[in-house]
Amino acid sequence: MHATLPSLKNTDFPTLARGSLETLQVNLGYRCNQSCLHCHVNAGPSRKEQMSRETIADVLAFLDATTVRNLDLTGGAPELNTHFRALVTEARRRGVHVIDRCNLTVLFEPGQEGLAEFLAQQCVEITASLPCYLQTNVDAQRGTGVFPKSIAALRRLNDLGYGHNADLVLNLVYNPGGATLPPPQGALEDTYRSELGKHYGIVFNHLYTIANMPIQRFGSTLISRGEFHAYMDALRSAHQPENLASVMCRSLVSVDWQGWVYDCDFNQMLGLPMRLGDHPRVRLRELVHVDLAGNPIAVADHCYGCTAGQGSGCGGALGS
Repeated sequence: MHATLPSLKNTDFPTLARGSLETLQVNLGYRCNQSCLHCHVNAGPSRKEQMSRETIADVLAFLDATTVRNLDLTGGAPELNTHFRALVTEARRRGVHVIDRCNLTVLFEPGQEGLAEFLAQQCVEITASLPCYLQTNVDAQRGTGVFPKSIAALRRLNDLGYGHNADLVLNLVYNPGGATLPPPQGALEDTYRSELGKHYGIVFNHLYTIANMPIQRFGSTLISRGEFHAYMDALRSAHQPENLASVMCRSLVSVDWQGWVYDCDFNQMLGLPMRLGDHPRVRLRELVHVDLAGNPIAVADHCYGCTAGQGSGCGGALGS
């Protein structure tokens, strides 16, 4: 049972407003073949939530009616959604750039045969979680045996051209193992590149460093260890105002498995919906003809996780 988290909604985080919408991030469901310690979704094998074919049709209709040309697919393990491949195929047919937030080991799950080849054929950009280049650290955070499977998956992707061909982009994601901020992204990327190349012959395009969010499973872990308030103090004291211009919620919307819209994936997990005028929450199908530029963004204390230090979001560090 997860510890009760303090409310994050009473906050002094600066107010934010949206810019132009560039990316539609879609959470296809909370089911995952892993149960990672740092997971802000509380995803796992026992979760049943999955986006339906009807809601996926709303996603495609939104892409048809707008100029958004980036579709960012997440979960859980997004690939475990029954309609994942159909959605990717239809989005690519429309000329939309697709990003798959992949945990790597899903490539070896029953029923996922040919997944790596499918992603390569569709020129899907892969952003893959690999929280360290050392097995002990990865297995401690993600489960015993995850590291060798992840290495095998990366080798398969490299064999298909990922990390080599310009159209097959492979990014890795680093999360700290505990209640600390990520180290400088550039230096850590150099270390990843050296260690993975030397020991495993693996190549990749970019490393993204992302701060752990004090919500869901990771937040409960902080509470159980008596570290929650100290971690929040660390995020607050490391806040960099210049990162506010680049936070992901200014150019991205997050859609949950039922089609409800949020300013970011973290807000989705906290139940902080996007507000539009007098509407306390809206579905994606209601935004087809709405210009969101200037719309206020729902903020809470966890937002300090995106602006602390170098800043971080779905695309890694914001500053240098």
